[in-house]
Amino acid sequence: MLRLTPIFLALLYGLAMYRFSAWRTARELDARSTELVDPILGVLTQQMAQALDLERIKVYIYEVAPINGLAAPDGRIFITRGFFNEYRKGKVKADELASVIAHELGHVALGHSRRRMIDFSGQNAARVVLATLLGRIIPFAGVWIANGLMRLLSAGLSRRDEYEADSYAAALLTRAGIGTEGQKSLLAKLEALSGGRAKSAPAWLMSHPETSERIAAIKALELRWSQARLEGDSEGS
Repeated sequence: MLRLTPIFLALLYGLAMYRFSAWRTARELDARSTELVDPILGVLTQQMAQALDLERIKVYIYEVAPINGLAAPDGRIFITRGFFNEYRKGKVKADELASVIAHELGHVALGHSRRRMIDFSGQNAARVVLATLLGRIIPFAGVWIANGLMRLLSAGLSRRDEYEADSYAAALLTRAGIGTEGQKSLLAKLEALSGGRAKSAPAWLMSHPETSERIAAIKALELRWSQARLEGDSEGS
């Protein structure tokens, strides 16, 4: 039982840290956000709401400059002021910004916030176990190796979530009659919009997949859906 105590404490610590982070994020968003009001985006979000059998989808503007979209742990969807300004300048089209909203809706619908809480707590416990075991075999370096392995795991899980949210968004945009062209075109220009920052880590350590791979995954989905429709039409004729 005593051997399990550090693992149990690590789980509790991870859960407490995640809860605190979610609380702090919610307070920040409450203080610096207002509901997004735009006639064109309003039409597109209403199309998505109808596709989801919802009365409406509320989207908020988070008053920060970086270009980003986010889904809060409480399920609210946010677009940053920086992103919205690019839309107002004409650098981002309405269907492209709608694809960001659809992507964040995917994170909410697929329960990624809840999954991240579980993953974070589990990874924290696994880090303690690995650091303890490796520390006995490789003194001093054990903790460093354990942290590196957990970083690899965390990045991989984050990339999985992004692919899933992309797939959800593609399906929702298609069902809503908006289509995926805006989703693909935004991904292609996102790096330039965000300042074209150079990669600071190898692909396997990145929290988001390569842009080309995300676009390829959406195209693969479209091809699969197209083939399924053709097969359905041939069976019905």
